[in-house]
Amino acid sequence: MQADVLVVGGGPAGLATAIAARLQNLRVTLTDFGKPPIDKPCGEGLLPEAVSALSRLGIELDSNLGFPLAGFRFSDQESSVNATIPKRRAFGLRRTLLQQLLIDRASELGVSFLWGAKISGLCVDGARVNDDFLPCKWIVGADGQHSSVRRLAGLGARQYRDSRFGFRRHYAIAPWSDLVEVHWGRKLQMVVTPTSAREICVSLFSSDSRVRLGRAFEQFPEVAARLGGAEPVSEEAGAVTSFGRAARVARGNVALVGDAGCAVDAVAGQGLSLAFRQSLALAKALAREDLAFYESEHSEIIRTPVRMTKLLRLMNANSTLRRKVLRFFAARPERFAEMISVHTGRSSGDVLNSARIVDLGWRVLWA
Repeated sequence: MQADVLVVGGGPAGLATAIAARLQNLRVTLTDFGKPPIDKPCGEGLLPEAVSALSRLGIELDSNLGFPLAGFRFSDQESSVNATIPKRRAFGLRRTLLQQLLIDRASELGVSFLWGAKISGLCVDGARVNDDFLPCKWIVGADGQHSSVRRLAGLGARQYRDSRFGFRRHYAIAPWSDLVEVHWGRKLQMVVTPTSAREICVSLFSSDSRVRLGRAFEQFPEVAARLGGAEPVSEEAGAVTSFGRAARVARGNVALVGDAGCAVDAVAGQGLSLAFRQSLALAKALAREDLAFYESEHSEIIRTPVRMTKLLRLMNANSTLRRKVLRFFAARPERFAEMISVHTGRSSGDVLNSARIVDLGWRVLWA
């Protein structure tokens, strides 16, 4: 049977798009070269906008599925500051659990799956998958940073600013805090995210591919002391994290969603929020047969997270600036709370939030 929408990519972005399209009464086939369970190293935190989007997709998170997160803590060797997420819900949970929740929901809605299949060509009325022609009206590239769909559709190489390396491992220990902790070292960040009542996820971000968690703990003695002799319950896994976007996210009958169209550095924790919000906007555009609507919505969705990512990456690149920023926030915790409010704010405030980030940045630099 011909599909209305062919989604290429079976990660969270692709699955969310498939679900959202079915909720618009479109027939959907999803294909991926891999087979479940599909895991990807990430910080495993879901910010409030991601939780809200999942609810709109029909997936309700609670403390039985994930660990409720109350806010953030930023710290280095000199300063530390906390802020809560205002009146919002956020969770930490394993990526594999999130993947299964999305697969179950897509299956419930009648999405067709082609696992272990590779796309090799696109045309105006379908695509070639495993050397067979699959007719469809719309094609969605949700196939990540190195998107084949983006290349085949001629949407342009992604404009990279630069890339870093991320590593992740889980430890069997009760979380010592309900905050996401971001620890800053010498051109390293270590992020601690509770993922259950008995487990935490430790992530490391570095421009040096040779750095591993064991070596990095030397720069983060507080985290090392907290972990003590906690047993690792997963292998140390790594991936490249980058910051960049495609020249365009739609052309003809093809659209890009998630990292295929725009990726923000993982330290910002916004990747899944962006993907889920984009999936809802894209499904609405497909139902309207108006990809120009999606292009406009996509620009608004990424505006604030891109600016926030620039701020966080600047803190990483310039140690003098980072110390100044953290001292400023420690002395004025209400400003840090304002930043966290922007970082976890609703989509309707994107333009306002972007202006607030610029204003906040100037306040920090001139403090």
